Amino acid sequence: LQPNVDTRQKQLAAWCSLTLAYCRHHKLYTLDVMESQESPVFNNKKIERNLDWLDKNKSRCLVMWRRPEEWGKLIYQWVSKIGMVNSVFTLYELTNGDDTEGEEFHGLEEWMLLRSLQALQAEGKAEIMTMDDSKGVKFF
Repeated sequence: LQPNVDTRQKQLAAWCSLTLAYCRHHKLYTLDVMESQESPVFNNKKIERNLDWLDKNKSRCLVMWRRPEEWGKLIYQWVSKIGMVNSVFTLYELTNGDDTEGEEFHGLEEWMLLRSLQALQAEGKAEIMTMDDSKGVKFF
């Protein structure tokens, strides 16, 4: 890291932007630190530079290239667009169903989906339900 505070802030902002763009492009929602160290984003063999991790005790980190509220908005827009407000969906249907193929949230990991639905629930647009061993959601 750069010793100058202003330069370091710019450096960290650039790394953050690059990392989020990389994860977004590859639809990554979690990042395995050990595997990432060999990734071209974090290890540039041409100039012999790599990212120094600040927390050596962690092996994974969450990657949020969209806030849960933004994912929730996309999901709710889709539900409204297809005329399924007041309908119930399983979490699997939302992220892995044939109807969502091609949507940006298709393949979204469950932890982020739940956070997104919790944001919608706080807005009164959805209710998360538990059905036997699985979860579902009703949109309003």
